Parts: sequence; structure tokens; C-alpha cells
Amino acid sequence: MTMLDVKSLNVWFGTGRDRVDAVKGANFTVGQGESFGLVGESGSGKSTILRAITSLAPNWSGIIQVDGTPVVSPRPKAFFKTVQMVFQDPYASLHPRHSVDQVLGETLHLHGFREIDARVVKLLDDVGLGQKFRFRYPHQLSGGQRQRVAIARALAPEPKLLLLDEPTSALDVSVQAEILNLLADLRQEHNLTYLMVSHDLSVVGHMCDQLAVMKDGEIVEIMSVAALRKMEATHPYSQHLLHASV
Repeated sequence: MTMLDVKSLNVWFGTGRDRVDAVKGANFTVGQGESFGLVGESGSGKSTILRAITSLAPNWSGIIQVDGTPVVSPRPKAFFKTVQMVFQDPYASLHPRHSVDQVLGETLHLHGFREIDARVVKLLDDVGLGQKFRFRYPHQLSGGQRQRVAIARALAPEPKLLLLDEPTSALDVSVQAEILNLLADLRQEHNLTYLMVSHDLSVVGHMCDQLAVMKDGEIVEIMSVAALRKMEATHPYSQHLLHASV
């Protein structure tokens, strides 16, 4: 079963002479429970695809379907119970004056959940923090701990699809592996589907089943992680990325 289907996706910014085509004719599908990577250099359009899916990049054309339902504008509330996003920078994604309890509690309340106290505790346990972090503020947390809170917030509505925008690139190297392993465990435990943006092929090789290589807004190749590990890219740009990462 397909969780995410993207067909002929174009995303642009500006109008007229100022128009910039950030994504051009992207096509890919992600099966339920799979993890799919988008890789390429900065400015290739990877993160823009995530933003188009969530309506953070409002100018787009084509077809996006999530769990069989076409995505429309504005996004209905039900969309955000199915799709959540984890951003790159854990320092910018949390409100500095909101405690962890407020961050998670307000998200749960917004999505109509009851028994919020118990759910907040469960979310903190799920991301490896525990109750002792419940009433702390972002400035009292390390980068890795903040990203765990951001992941807990994304899990709060019980989504099926998580969009991961370079979720470890702003963290210390020693913490990156911990967060990636947490995400891998959560995917299995909650039967989640991931669409992950990364510039790091080793991260994609660890986390994903398939990947799309992007260059100048276009997907130039879709390949399996097995092919990635065997250095079996067919497009010259994909081959260049592989050799540059060795």
C-alpha cells in the first residue's frame, strides 16, 4: 500500500521575472512503513518538497496523495493528524518560553486528545527522556534533548507519515547516531513511514530503503539503498555523489 504518492510536482517562489523554479516535475512513491530518502547538494530542492507537502511552500502544482487522499489547500485539520514534520534546527523549533509539558500538552489538546498528562509522560518515555524533563524549558536542554522533544511533539497526534528535514545535521556528531537510532526504533514501534531529507549518504544508507537523488530541482535517479551500498548509481551526478562520499 502506498503512503505517499507525488506526481509531476512543481514548486516555485516569486512571480514573473523573479520566479524561481525550486522543484521541477518530481515523481516518487513511498510505501506504507517504508523510509524514503531525498539526497542532493544544498539548493537542489529536497527540503522544498517537504515544505510543499505541508503547505509551508504554498506555490505548487501536480498531485500529492497521502494515504490515498489527495492533498488540498488549505490543509484540513485531519491532514496534520496523519502528517507531521521534524525540522533541522532543534534550537529554533521550540518556543523558548514554553516548557516541555506545555509544548506537548498544547499539541495533544489541539488534536483533541484526552488524558493529556498520561500521554505527555508516554511521549517522553517513547523518546528516551522520561518524566524528569517534563517541566524543563528549552534553554535547560541540550541540542539532542531538544530534538527528542521535537520528535515527541511530532508523534503526539499519532501520525502515519513523518517528514524529517535533516533531523541530525545541527547536532554534535556524538549525538547524531543516538537520534538516528531512536528514529529507526520509533519507525518499527509505531509502524511509521518516513520521508527523510539528508545531504549525508551514510545517514540515508542507515535509515532508508530507497532514495531519490536531486540536482537543480529535478530528481535524476531513484535507487534502492542496496544499490547505493554497491555503488551502482547510473546517473553521472549520482555517481559523483557516491564517489565524493567515499
